[in-house]
Amino acid sequence: MTVRELTKQAPVVYHHGPADQGELAKGLPCPECLFQEVFVNWVYLGIAIVSEVIGTSALKSSESFTRLYPSLVVLAGYSLSFYALSLTLATIPVGVAYAVWSGVGIILVSLVGLVVYGQKLDLAALFGIALIAAGVVVLNFFSKSAVH
Repeated sequence: MTVRELTKQAPVVYHHGPADQGELAKGLPCPECLFQEVFVNWVYLGIAIVSEVIGTSALKSSESFTRLYPSLVVLAGYSLSFYALSLTLATIPVGVAYAVWSGVGIILVSLVGLVVYGQKLDLAALFGIALIAAGVVVLNFFSKSAVH
């Protein structure tokens, strides 16, 4: 759903200042409030990505869930990640949110694997990750499906 489509929905109640009483009377959101709502949902998506990366990175340390504290980090990371991902769906289409979440997550987990665990990727793996990154960029900057 685009921002333009969101602004056409009514009745939406947004509290802003007295200067926006005309738009509030029509049941339309003010542009500033809509921008804040969309921005907050992208922040939730960022939280979902970071917590998923933390959870996934702790999987190796959990040693197949035989170590308590890393296992708790995995569970907390994934729980927070899915909760935050669900919050993003108020304004970001599910396909776009999932593509960004998984694509950026793959890139960050690969970097954590390199830096923390010394896991090196060959040229084919790097090329594949670059394609994923390119797909996320295309989706966010050129697709009309993404909410900006």
